[in-house]
Amino acid sequence: MKKAVLFDLDGTLLDRGSSVRRFVEAQHDRLNSSLSHIPKATYVIRFMELDCRGHVWKDKVYQALVEEFSIAGTTWQALLEDYETQFQFACVPFPGLLPMLSKLKSEGYSLGIVTNGFGEFQSRSIDGLGIRRYLDAVLISDVEGVRKPQLAIFQRAMEKLDVRSADSTFVGDNPDADIAGAKRAGMRTIWKRHLYSSAPEKVDAIIDNLDEIPLILQSFEHK
Repeated sequence: MKKAVLFDLDGTLLDRGSSVRRFVEAQHDRLNSSLSHIPKATYVIRFMELDCRGHVWKDKVYQALVEEFSIAGTTWQALLEDYETQFQFACVPFPGLLPMLSKLKSEGYSLGIVTNGFGEFQSRSIDGLGIRRYLDAVLISDVEGVRKPQLAIFQRAMEKLDVRSADSTFVGDNPDADIAGAKRAGMRTIWKRHLYSSAPEKVDAIIDNLDEIPLILQSFEHK
């Protein structure tokens, strides 16, 4: 019987907070000729405030930064392009990511990612984590023309993996987009706990760390 595990990307496999901080620090160093009048810590803090955990796209963030800090010698468009092309080199995985994926592959699971976001940017982030070789399917909302929590994107992922919903598990950190969406598609669900939302009402398991996933999947097999 074919089994599959599908993952969200940001906040589930990718430690977005650490990645953004790492990127912004590197950007300040890389573009120091234009940003040196801003203390690095100030630049990092303000970027992360404006970014609002990824809920504000970066064109707005950089326009605000250029205005607030009177940045000269570069433009918000150039800063945005730097973000789009260089973020991949700052991607930080959550602990245990590669061993977990390797173990699941060795146990015969088909693996995939279903993520909202811009196609090229999210694809680069996946490559930045070094996990492409483990993945049998990658679905990005910008490319697919449909977003989580819409049912179609989960169904499309299972079709690509040729697996039934009863034999599929979705792992994500967003209670609505990930957990409720996957539940409506008939999948089992694992919620990765974080500080900014309470646990979903209907979820099959809750984890703090990625290395918990293989044992949880084993427990699903015996239910």
